[in-house]
Amino acid sequence: MPIRQLSSSLINQIAAGEVIERPASVVKELVENSLDAGARRIEIELEAGGTRLIRVRDDGTGIAAAELPLAVAAHATSKIASFDDLVHVATLGFRGEALASIASVSRFALTSRPRGSAHALCIEVADGRSTEPHPAQHPEGSSVEVRELFHNVPARRKFLRAERTEFLHIDELVKALALAHPDVAFTLTHDARSQRVLRVASDEAARLARVAALLGDEFAAQCLAVQHTAAGLSLHGWVGLPAAARAQADRQYFYVNGRLVRDRVVSHALRQAYSDVLFHGRHPAYVLFLQLDPASVDVNVHPAKSEVRFREQRLVHDFLFRALHEALADTRAGQGAGHARVDAQPLRADLPALDASPAWLGVAASGTTRPVPPAYQAALGLRHGVRDAARAGAGADSYVQLLAGALPAPLPAASAAAAIPPLGHALAQLKGVYVLAENAHGLVLVDMHAAHERITYEHLKAGRAASSLRAQRLLVPLTLPVSAREAAAAEEHGAALAGFGLELLRAGPDSVRLTSVPALLADADAAQLARDVLAELAEHGSSRRLEEIENELLSTLACHGSVRAGRRLNLAEMDALLREMEATERSGQCNHGRPTWVQVSLAELDRLFLRGR
Repeated sequence: MPIRQLSSSLINQIAAGEVIERPASVVKELVENSLDAGARRIEIELEAGGTRLIRVRDDGTGIAAAELPLAVAAHATSKIASFDDLVHVATLGFRGEALASIASVSRFALTSRPRGSAHALCIEVADGRSTEPHPAQHPEGSSVEVRELFHNVPARRKFLRAERTEFLHIDELVKALALAHPDVAFTLTHDARSQRVLRVASDEAARLARVAALLGDEFAAQCLAVQHTAAGLSLHGWVGLPAAARAQADRQYFYVNGRLVRDRVVSHALRQAYSDVLFHGRHPAYVLFLQLDPASVDVNVHPAKSEVRFREQRLVHDFLFRALHEALADTRAGQGAGHARVDAQPLRADLPALDASPAWLGVAASGTTRPVPPAYQAALGLRHGVRDAARAGAGADSYVQLLAGALPAPLPAASAAAAIPPLGHALAQLKGVYVLAENAHGLVLVDMHAAHERITYEHLKAGRAASSLRAQRLLVPLTLPVSAREAAAAEEHGAALAGFGLELLRAGPDSVRLTSVPALLADADAAQLARDVLAELAEHGSSRRLEEIENELLSTLACHGSVRAGRRLNLAEMDALLREMEATERSGQCNHGRPTWVQVSLAELDRLFLRGR
């Protein structure tokens, strides 16, 4: 076939095929233009799921009369003028294709009145032909009206779903945009019925109220505020507690410089941050905003601008992982029920001896700390036994021995004048499984095995962290075929891997030689372990696979070494367990992500018994 120049209408329709997938795509482009124009109020009106009518009105800066014809021309934009502007993109829309593409597959009208202007003008486009701008009535700002979407592309129209489905896609889009722009008021109307009315959120409380209105009160009540800055990166927003994880990944909103994106580096970092607290098959919920230098991220890698590429992927990955990992580690049982943070230090292998007045052992009425019996110190010797064993390079068998008899013995009674702790004081034990306690808010139920499992697990991790990991040399080194990228990763990160006890040497362009593994993982599949680590290093520039496998082993040890269902505890033992929970990182969930405690408020109990009615 001969080479020919495509017509402008066909070019626009091809561009529309890339940018305009469904009515929600039109709403996205139009609302982003309104936001770039500085709008503080945006009204979205729909009919028939957006297939019959989409009208977006804003109070932005408007478009000058002389520029209206250019606004609907292909590759015309006010947002970039040079390559430097393209490198430092600071707006949501910038490609200059949106309005021309939309106009090529619909009956289109653009009305605008610039700020300070006495008159508004309108330009219409239908079947590739545009009218001259003519006078119209309109307040300051702009309106775009899109009617009969895909009326001239019937093949594309047949791929649209039911009106309700198309509306739900638009509603989800508006939700994502409203989360990112709390300083803008949004109104969404469908078939003359108001669907969403969101007022401007000017402070932190109002922003969280908007999050609750869009994602539900449950998320707002079970989320942590995140604020972290380092290495030129800034992260803020909210992450859901592990107990609020969902069966689907439908509450995950991640923004880069205000743009909602999906990125493998980001997803991998967030998944790893939750790996130690999330139940199998569940997905965390979050609303997070990452700010960085626009020159450090390429937003022009996808026509719909839904993907980005970071210049320093490893830096972004490690920053996100550490920020969220620390935020989740800082949670303890008793938080989230109206309590302030527990005044307790995270578990460390270098904690002082048990007779050095630990706060949770109880204080006599005179204010002096009661002496701790030697038997009690022995019963709680797990913390120090793990430390000593770790420093001596003990392996998994020694950890198992240390777990025997790890339950605390009875504690001295606390002063009656002492403040009620977050998890309260034990009342009884139910069926040898649950501890019932009373706190300032009502009833606390604790799964004693799950709680003690997490406490033991954190002790073991603290002991491991205090020791230098021993390497177990292989009797016969293994030569493994790998990809060229993985062989290069082994060479680049060899020193770091050796610090974890995994020694990998590059043996050729596409092979490596494995000479030792961590002693704690001596029984693991060494070849598969090395391949997993190298695959992650090649993909993300970092790997936590060694730590994850070790954690799995320690988790199993902690599970077998923790108190079992049916074990009868006295009140002092139950209280000791509650105090340890309050002082232990991540104690709201067991090692497998299941909750360790729940709060039943007095109001909930009153409703059960119809009190006050």
